[in-house]
Amino acid sequence: MSLNMTGKTAVVTGAGSGIGRQTAQRFAAEGASVVVADVDEDGGRQTVDTIASDGGEATFVETDVSEPDDVAEMVDTAVDTYGGLELAFNNAGIEGDWLSPTGQTDRADWDRVIDVNLTGIWECMKRELQVMSEGDGGAIVNTSSFAGQRAAGNSPYVASKHGVIGITRVAAREYADADIRVNAVLPGVIDTSMIDRAEEEAPEGVNVFVQRQPISRKGKPEEIANAVVWLSSEEASFITGNAYPVEGGYLST
Repeated sequence: MSLNMTGKTAVVTGAGSGIGRQTAQRFAAEGASVVVADVDEDGGRQTVDTIASDGGEATFVETDVSEPDDVAEMVDTAVDTYGGLELAFNNAGIEGDWLSPTGQTDRADWDRVIDVNLTGIWECMKRELQVMSEGDGGAIVNTSSFAGQRAAGNSPYVASKHGVIGITRVAAREYADADIRVNAVLPGVIDTSMIDRAEEEAPEGVNVFVQRQPISRKGKPEEIANAVVWLSSEEASFITGNAYPVEGGYLST
């Protein structure tokens, strides 16, 4: 299905690999100009090169979403380079120390996970909402997780992903009159570098989650990208404030 986004601009955080890269490529394939944002310069530039080789338009901005100045530069680049901002996928995230129980979680680990996964999305949304409010509206999708509705992972990760759903719903209510839709996606176990790291630390733990998904396999990054781009499109024009599971049925069990 074509979801024509010609003439629109998208920002995608965590776009140097995995879900972010696939989503940036899909936005570009649908005609959008894409600001590719990541702390990983090599990965981000590879995403831009792939988009360009496929005939799309993209620009890389090195961005740590927990740093307000970086986020401001990311959004300013979208406006200065492409004339505006209509689409945003706030996806950058980290897992922290998977194996630390709550009573042994290091404060520095807690702070870093919350700073990136939750405060980072809040920082991005602040800037994106300001620009979209001054224009003709837009659509924002935030990455939560199936851990946003279950105790699946360590305490800082789970807390951050629950929080993403909360701020998504608040912003959706606040900005509906400005024609801005805000939704979240809840990926399950997806074949990304984050899951690779988890498997190195606790392979059986990852397998347990996979087997609990009625579709008993890892998801593919492009399967999340498909959901994100659809939620960002006019095909989903009556959808806002929702948290969409894309998790092989895990939350149904």
